[in-house]
Amino acid sequence: MISMKRSISLLSLLTLSLSPYAAAQPVDKSAVEWPYVNTGLKRDPELEKVLDQILERMTLAQKVAQMIQPEIGYLSVAQMRKYGFGSYLNGGNTAPYGQKRASAEVWLKYADEMYEASVDAKEDGSRIPTIWGTDAMHGHSNVYGATLFPHNIGLGAANDPELIHRIGVATAKEVAVTGIEWSFAPTVAVVRDDRWGRTYESYSEDPAIVKAYAGQMVSGLQGTLGKDFLQGFGRIATAKHFVGDGGTEKGIDRGDTLVDEQGLRDIHAAGYMTAIQAGVQSVMVSFNSWNGVRLHGHKYLLTDVLKNQMGFDGFVVTDWNGHKFVEGCDLEQCAGAINAGVDVLMVPEHFEAFYHNTIRQVEQGIIPMTRIDDAVRRFLRAKIRWGLLERGKPSSRVESAQMAVFNSQEHKDLAREAVRKSLVLLKNNQKVLPLSAKSRLLVAGDGADNIAKQAGGWSVSWQGTDNSNADFPNATSVYQGLRQQVEAAGGKVELAVDGNYSQKPDVAVVVIGENPYAEWFGDIQQLEYQHGDKSDLALIKKLKSQGIPVVTVFLTGRPLWTNKELNASDAFVVAWLPGSEGQGVADVLLADSQGKARYDFQGKLSFSWPGSDDQFVLNKGETNYDPLFAYGYGLTYANHTEPGLLSEQVSATAASSSDDGIQPLFLRNLSADMAWVLSDSSATGALNTAALITTPYGVSADGKSLAMQSVNLSYQEDGRQLRWNTTAKASASLRYIKPVAASKYKTAKALRFSLRFDQHLPSELSLAVLCDQQGQCQRQLSLTKPLAHLKPGLWHTVELALDCADASAVKRISDALVFSSSGQHSLAVADIVLAAQISTEAAQGTVLIGCAN
Repeated sequence: MISMKRSISLLSLLTLSLSPYAAAQPVDKSAVEWPYVNTGLKRDPELEKVLDQILERMTLAQKVAQMIQPEIGYLSVAQMRKYGFGSYLNGGNTAPYGQKRASAEVWLKYADEMYEASVDAKEDGSRIPTIWGTDAMHGHSNVYGATLFPHNIGLGAANDPELIHRIGVATAKEVAVTGIEWSFAPTVAVVRDDRWGRTYESYSEDPAIVKAYAGQMVSGLQGTLGKDFLQGFGRIATAKHFVGDGGTEKGIDRGDTLVDEQGLRDIHAAGYMTAIQAGVQSVMVSFNSWNGVRLHGHKYLLTDVLKNQMGFDGFVVTDWNGHKFVEGCDLEQCAGAINAGVDVLMVPEHFEAFYHNTIRQVEQGIIPMTRIDDAVRRFLRAKIRWGLLERGKPSSRVESAQMAVFNSQEHKDLAREAVRKSLVLLKNNQKVLPLSAKSRLLVAGDGADNIAKQAGGWSVSWQGTDNSNADFPNATSVYQGLRQQVEAAGGKVELAVDGNYSQKPDVAVVVIGENPYAEWFGDIQQLEYQHGDKSDLALIKKLKSQGIPVVTVFLTGRPLWTNKELNASDAFVVAWLPGSEGQGVADVLLADSQGKARYDFQGKLSFSWPGSDDQFVLNKGETNYDPLFAYGYGLTYANHTEPGLLSEQVSATAASSSDDGIQPLFLRNLSADMAWVLSDSSATGALNTAALITTPYGVSADGKSLAMQSVNLSYQEDGRQLRWNTTAKASASLRYIKPVAASKYKTAKALRFSLRFDQHLPSELSLAVLCDQQGQCQRQLSLTKPLAHLKPGLWHTVELALDCADASAVKRISDALVFSSSGQHSLAVADIVLAAQISTEAAQGTVLIGCAN
């Protein structure tokens, strides 16, 4: 119950204004029954009365502001003061004041500034505090120096719900001391196709594990109902992504999940059953479609199922610009998502336009006032339950003063325990493990002393590709963990990434695996590890050929076909993405002074391991289930079996290009064999070439002539803005990391890409396509004349004919395309592909550049 004094405080937050109402729309019915699971969280009747009074006094503008969530890379303190937005977020690549290595204290300072702006009623008439949301994916993982726990796929292998609860509690504490109130976790996806780039965010292919974990993580983050719910360090948690995100066809991120409603409920909604039962206050909508209908606009699932049948009384939030994909919507407006049941909209960049358009849509009757009131009620209910009105600004809160909990030894020990429990032993021939800590050990492989690789995506930065060990000041690599323990026991350790040792070792530990990625950047077509480039296999074989036993430690965000690496290794350990505490690997691999294991392997596969490279969909209980290592497999030191020689036969499954004749170069993300190169000529007159750039940001060699940063077209960071600031020519090239044969593109008839001029069309802008290292190209032209009519600020599709002249002199392609210009201007590009056909007539918003141009 809430006190009368608190009621008066709530009512004084707003200026008085009455609002009109509209009738609620009916919802559809279904033959599939969804269970009512909100059995533990009861509404407070007194609070509901106060919410009635608050809503009656709020203006339409104040209500809409509560529903909109901008991102700090685009939102200013002044804008927060002007509009009083109900929440804001930091994206995976954004930190306060643009400081990637900002300390926890700096994050807290920023939280104070936004809070104080939100309660300043001079401009918007509202003193309702804002709250900050963040992706605390495996610990407070965006923050420099935080404790990073294993990603969910590793935690699933531990099969320990109580451990999950403790990790939730620890994560909430680290989030709390930075002043942040809301965590976008846990992910409760159930993955069906391991080609999906978010597989490592899932606990398991088995709904039972996801169901067992979801409620435990929620109660860890928020506190336990009837005990410490939303008190102290407790944060608002988010179950995501509702629903079916792990079931898309071919594992395509944000794709279509084709399953009947019973399958959707029993497989993909399993985690929501316990999350809602534990009192989760937020549910994030998924980008995917269900049988062709986008979830962000799916009224039946969001309103009838989630809110009505399942009893969820928290609030529904969109994913990053997820509303854009709903029919009739764009970045700046989306009545369809709101009417479907979305309560808070993550509108990172276009929040001002979205705010004004939503007000207009309500005034025009497109969005009923009852829907707005329901959305705001749900959001305010969660805020008040959390105690936002009593806690004051972030730095004044009791929990914020306890900065010592951030990356505390207790949390590091917990993460180390989680690493130990997550390791899965697939092979241990001749009982090479455990290793004597007194032996001479070689540690090799590019993952050995690479914390960025063992942490994976969602670690300090979104993709994790721009990180180095310096970005993890309190972490320990696998090599460092082994060295500490071996040297303490009197043994010797040598680090040689390439395996070229100075003194022959007794045994080699080779740490290899996937490079970091996040979301669709991690979508793959091939299950074979290092398909087409078996450098890690060559390293293992090189050491084996010298009579050195090899223990392979595999860092991965999903099961992959590794038969060749398994055959070449004496022992094979799947370490998943262990996070910041690499010592946990050493704890299990190394024996004590008596030669006995200090910790046995406890991890069991929560994902089935493929026996062939075409087993894309491989889940327990399915017809023709035939894995190499079944769900639940995992050797121990006590349970010893030795697998025989495995088949290394490669199938001819995934093609190198898509079925529609499209060859992607930069479609949502860089193709694996490509990088950006920014070149300038300001110093010498000849182009100076900077290093290959595979991250969203870069600058030319002189540090000023040409810069690149990510922008958003349809997906987060799916475009690149190129900014020229030079009187001399500078060029941006989309380059092959290794030149490819021109014959690979003999069927390419057109180059297609999205283009936006940010200011004016420059006086000179040239484009060269499919060029060799000598500068011979299949086509070169000036874009100034054919694109002269384009309006700045708008995205257009440009389609350029390529089969205009004999290009037989070009034998090997170095650069897929090169933009060259000078002056001071910027443009953005996205969705760059080579197509087998050029359109015969231009669609709306498309510019065709034929051979005559």
